[in-house]
Amino acid sequence: MVADAGTFSRPVTGTAAGVPYLALPPAAGDTPAPLVLGLHAFEPPRAEAALAGAVPMAPLPAWRVYLGLPLFGSRLPEGGVAEINRRGERDYLVELFGPVVEEAAAELRRVADELRRTFPLTDDPVGLTGVGAGAAAVLLALAERRLPVSAAAVINPIVDPALVIAARERRTGTPYEWTEKARQAREWLNFGDRVQEIGRDRVPLLVVSGGRDRVVPPEHGGSLHDALAEHLPEHALRHIVVPDLGHAIGPEPGLGPGPLTPAGVLTDRALTEWFHLHLTSSTQVRTGVDS
Repeated sequence: MVADAGTFSRPVTGTAAGVPYLALPPAAGDTPAPLVLGLHAFEPPRAEAALAGAVPMAPLPAWRVYLGLPLFGSRLPEGGVAEINRRGERDYLVELFGPVVEEAAAELRRVADELRRTFPLTDDPVGLTGVGAGAAAVLLALAERRLPVSAAAVINPIVDPALVIAARERRTGTPYEWTEKARQAREWLNFGDRVQEIGRDRVPLLVVSGGRDRVVPPEHGGSLHDALAEHLPEHALRHIVVPDLGHAIGPEPGLGPGPLTPAGVLTDRALTEWFHLHLTSSTQVRTGVDS
């Protein structure tokens, strides 16, 4: 049974389809509102509460529901963080990054369906946003049509997993072994080569790059934008660079909300404006745009 919107005035935590979430209610109004789903990163913000603090999109007249990634938080595997580290050391792409991105994308439809039975939501397609690996899951969901989407925004998206592997090699000093499975995983998650699939449904997409991102430098976001420009109308595609934003968009340990930096404020504002413009119109969203 869906509770009346007026009963929700504070953040709500819960689980939908086995996925932990933190939900922020619409900025105003007590009628059903659209849904925006958010996916965090491996780096800060690495939990749903931290992502909600980093990009709260407080003025948005929509439900913003931030989801925990597979293998994070309450969904750590047996063995906990030590097991996650072992998987990363054995094969970071095949045993950790790839499975998390795949499962996160696969869960979205089931989560959205259950949230519609819990919160007063419109029937509009969802909005999607994500950071880092969460942004990769958003791009995968678009490419593989995992669920109907009205608009999307990605922050420091891992457009090619080879970029993460290279950063890991620099940090650890250990070369990565590119096995056949690893090459297949890279091909599958190299979104620069999947722009036709990402753009075929003409979902408006905002790409936000951090000017200080050393893992996915801004030119990679720019390249994704330029490739998508052949498939999306000009008004439905934008790439912005936030000068002082790094790859991690929040402070360590990245499990809870931290103070917003100037770069964080700019990022949050960009996402808020994008979803104001492009979420499938409800009365609330139209009111928010026109005001």
